[in-house]
Amino acid sequence: MAGTRYSSPIPRASRDEKRAPRRSSFSGPLMFAVAIVAAIFVMSVFFRVSDIQVKGNVHYTPEEIIRASAIEEGDNLFFFDRIATISRALSKLPYIEDIAVERRLPNKVIITVEESSALAYLELGEEQWTLDHRCKVLGKAAEGETGSLIPVVGIRPGTLMIGEQMETEDKDREEVEYLAAVLDQIEARGLTESITQIDFSDSKSPEFRYQDRYTVVLGTEDGLEHKFGMFVTVLEKLKAGDVGVINVSDGTTAHFSPN
Repeated sequence: MAGTRYSSPIPRASRDEKRAPRRSSFSGPLMFAVAIVAAIFVMSVFFRVSDIQVKGNVHYTPEEIIRASAIEEGDNLFFFDRIATISRALSKLPYIEDIAVERRLPNKVIITVEESSALAYLELGEEQWTLDHRCKVLGKAAEGETGSLIPVVGIRPGTLMIGEQMETEDKDREEVEYLAAVLDQIEARGLTESITQIDFSDSKSPEFRYQDRYTVVLGTEDGLEHKFGMFVTVLEKLKAGDVGVINVSDGTTAHFSPN
């Protein structure tokens, strides 16, 4: 006797699931890509530079700084290269020590500069060349400019490149770095107007003249900040008529020898 076959009806839910269309797995990434393209389009079309401001400038005019940075009205606010902008300005304008470029929506660029100032000068032949506190060469001294600057003697300069740190004739980097450290201490302590000469004839123990009353012997570069601190302390204890040598070369004790 043939067996009776039974078939179970397919549940309605199962039939509906089979009929349901599959969602594309690419819809999410595609929508994200479309959004990115749309955002780029909006930024490229609507955010155009129309206002360029310069702050902190003294030696250079705003126009000179903007021209050196190569930012122009109409440039895209988001797509110009800030690093390249800073590099161009630093290479073309030697008095610029630091520069920051800020974007401000919807159309403004603010260029903030910190300028170097001439602190010292040295002679090369019949010319005087100015230096900042890092020994960066700023250029040939203008007429009458050296009267307010510190003369540096005893160093034989080599080829001087404007905007670059100075080089000595024998490429002695240690000597240049030592001079830069001395200039930095002088500027940081507000001694600029009182220093009448820096002498590097002995690069292992340079000297400087203070108010044409004291010769200060520094010794090696080791502990230079502390040596300047000792020098300032000794100044406070000397009398108005004292003249002589202040020796801080050993780095531990300041010795005053009157003339």
